[in-house]
Amino acid sequence: MRFHKAESAFFVFVALVLGAGVLNLHAYGVLHADVTSLSSQLAGDRVYVAQLLFASGVLLATGIIFGTFLIYPLIRGQVRVEGTLRAMTETLSQRSETLQQAALTDGLTGTQNRRYFDDALPEYLGEFARIDKPVGLLILDLDHFKLVNDNHGHDVGDQVLREVANCLKDMTRHHDVVARLGGEEFAVVAPNMTPELLFKLAERIRKAIAAMTITSGNVRLKVTASVGLAIWDGSEDAESFYRRADRMLYQAKRMGRNRVSA
Repeated sequence: MRFHKAESAFFVFVALVLGAGVLNLHAYGVLHADVTSLSSQLAGDRVYVAQLLFASGVLLATGIIFGTFLIYPLIRGQVRVEGTLRAMTETLSQRSETLQQAALTDGLTGTQNRRYFDDALPEYLGEFARIDKPVGLLILDLDHFKLVNDNHGHDVGDQVLREVANCLKDMTRHHDVVARLGGEEFAVVAPNMTPELLFKLAERIRKAIAAMTITSGNVRLKVTASVGLAIWDGSEDAESFYRRADRMLYQAKRMGRNRVSA
């Protein structure tokens, strides 16, 4: 059993008091042993000293009783309260981290959400600008997704979104950002890739989504996606960079969907 510092200090106090009490009793015994063989005056002085020592012993004993039955319970109670508060603080801290993580994660797909994306994109631009490396951005939107919800219900639509999100997470690197921006729109921030590699990644993702067969109950269906692609030019801010990739997405839509536009 581990003791609190206050408890340990209290035990030292008790040990010191007990030691003083033992010394007083020893001195009292020595003075009392041969008092009859001394002169009357000296004997009177010895008796007086013995009485003082006895009174000191009584006070020490009172202090021990007082400390044992009053001081120590107070210290022990304070230790319990402190331990409870520490446990509560740890629990609240863990809960805060959980809530913070939940606030940055899309509850349906498990990807990052729009809030996280908006914070991460400028940070990525700043960090990779320092080492003069490119940053790529893919904006992906599922084609005719409204028809999925209208024809099969939102449960099937949710299953489609989860399957697409899993596909994106499987095909990207651990340091890439995969986020659901809202509805059926996703984004991938892919740093340190050349334009050629980024375009190949976008094509692989597009083809993988088109090849999926999504099953939900008795429903089996396929979906496609349009992708807009942009490489950061090194000077535009995060919002301008995003808008440029978004314009490429709408260009892919206008060109017939299920394609990559860069």
